[in-house]
Formats: sequence, structure tokens, C-alpha cells
Amino acid sequence: MAASSQSRSGKKFWLLGTGIVLVIALYTAGWFYAASTLKNTVLSTIGPGNSGGVSGECSDIDFRGYPFRIGLFCSKVDVDDNNNGVSATFGALRSAAQVYAPGHIVWELDSPAEIRTARGLSVNAEWANMQSSLVTKFKGVDRSSTVIDGLKATAVSSATGQTITFDAGRTELHLRQNGPDLDGAVSLIDAQTVIKDWPQVLPKLSASADLTLAGKAGMIDGRDAKGLYGASGELRKAVADIGGGKVMTLSGPFSFDEEGYLSAQFKLQIEDVNAWRDSIKQSFPDIAKTVETAAKLLKAMAGGGGTVSVDLVVQRGNATVSGFIPLGQIPPI
Repeated sequence: MAASSQSRSGKKFWLLGTGIVLVIALYTAGWFYAASTLKNTVLSTIGPGNSGGVSGECSDIDFRGYPFRIGLFCSKVDVDDNNNGVSATFGALRSAAQVYAPGHIVWELDSPAEIRTARGLSVNAEWANMQSSLVTKFKGVDRSSTVIDGLKATAVSSATGQTITFDAGRTELHLRQNGPDLDGAVSLIDAQTVIKDWPQVLPKLSASADLTLAGKAGMIDGRDAKGLYGASGELRKAVADIGGGKVMTLSGPFSFDEEGYLSAQFKLQIEDVNAWRDSIKQSFPDIAKTVETAAKLLKAMAGGGGTVSVDLVVQRGNATVSGFIPLGQIPPI
């Protein structure tokens, strides 16, 4: 009886041990599968274009956090979109998700970044800190949020020779799928944009924008093959504020053609034109006469009132006020 009892106990112990090993093996396999999924999700979110046509490479890739966290670390990220002729390089990547919530991913990306397109647009950017989080669902990314501190970027179009420089103390970008559409909201603090050969009339400001891109839900994670080319949408409200009641508001429909040129019918509202005039003249004394003339013209168009509302019309990149006062050429994306 004693021998038989020991035999049954040994068998149970062996089965228990085998079960534990099997569970650990299955868990480990699932952990590495989840780690691979995390890699693909993050790369498709960072990279431009359709995920089916994008190849991403993580240099010195390292998976960490086993067994309770899923972490992905790379010393450098390279993304190539062969379908649209877009390539991008970034600095080090760190991303992680909890095992019990693998669909909620947080990641950090270091600068510098360089993005190049076959259409002749190149963008170089640096930042102090970039942090992002995203929530996935059965089909792609449901929503994402990104915060960038100390962003400085320069975009150059070889097609038009145009150069745009941009910097911001803090940038926030929030995206979410809304059925087939993509909702987006962006906010900027201490931001400034300079367009080559355009009059530099705006000092540093804070701004926010709320918009929808029709049929572009797949852009949130790169599943949309065309991106902004051929896209249309509605700018519900964009606000620029330099303080002291000096506020500009922009709204209206817009679209990009297949070559990346912007067309739009925006309504531009400027509150307290005199305050804007005085602030800009103080910030940029070299263009004081031009600013004074523009302010008088705007007030005349508004019937002499302090708040001015005009049409800002863009036709394939050519921007005008009310369709007849030229502002300049906006380069294609």
C-alpha cells in the first residue's frame, strides 16, 4: 500500500510539474507574440503610409519586462513606405505595455528625425522630449495622444523651393477613429512659424485646432495608403492667441489634391485689429508701414469695426484674402 501510494503521489507531482512547465511555456510564447505585436503597432503608428507597404527596422532591438511588462527598446528607428516613396529615420525608441492590458501602449521617441518624400519634401526635426500613448482595438489603433516638448522643425520643398521653419515650447496631438473618419485636436504653446518669402507678421503665440478628415480613420496607424493626398475635411475651429485679447479664429472646409496642394475656403476672424496692429508693429518694426496699411484695409473691409471677418481662400496652394489680395504660395505636402 505504501509503495502504491508513493507511486500515485509521484505521478501527481510529475503531472503538476509538467502542467506548470507547460503553462510557463505558453505564457512565454504569448509574451513574445505580444512583444512582436507591440513592435508592429508602434512602428506602423510612427511610420507614414499603409502598414502593408511599410517596412520598419529597430536597430539593436531588445525586449524587456518579462514576465509582467512588455517592453521594446531600439537605439534607432528606420521606416520606409515603398508605396508612397516616403522614408523616415528617428532616434531611440522605448515602448511598454502591461501584460494585463497589452492594447494600451506607451512609448517615447528620441530626436533627431528626418522624413523624406519622393515628391521633394524633406522635414528635419528635433525635440527635448516626446511621449505618446495609444489604445488598440480589433482593427488598428482606436485613439492616440502625443506630447512633444521643445519641438524645432524645418520643412523644405525641392519642388517649389519653399522653406518653412516651426518651433513650439509644447505640442499636443490627439487622434481618434470616428467611424470611417478621423478626428484630430492639436494645441501649441509658445509656437512660431516662419515661411520663406512670406511677410513675418506673427510673434510667438498659443494655438489650438479641432478638425475632421473624412474617410481617413486608417491614418491613425498607417493603414490608409494615401494619407493626406486626395483628402478632404472640415476645420471646425483653429484659434491663435498672443494674449491681451488678440485672437484670430479660422474655420472652414479644406482639401488636398493628388499632388498635395491645399485648397480651402476659410473664414478668418480677427478680434481687436488695432491691438494686433500695435503688437506686430512693435515686434517687427521693419514692416510697420506694411502692417499699418494692411490694418486700414482690413478695417475698411469690416466697415470700420474693431473685429474683422474676411475670407481666406486657397486654390492649389495660392493663398489670397477674399480671392484678390495675394498672400503667397503654400508648398505641397
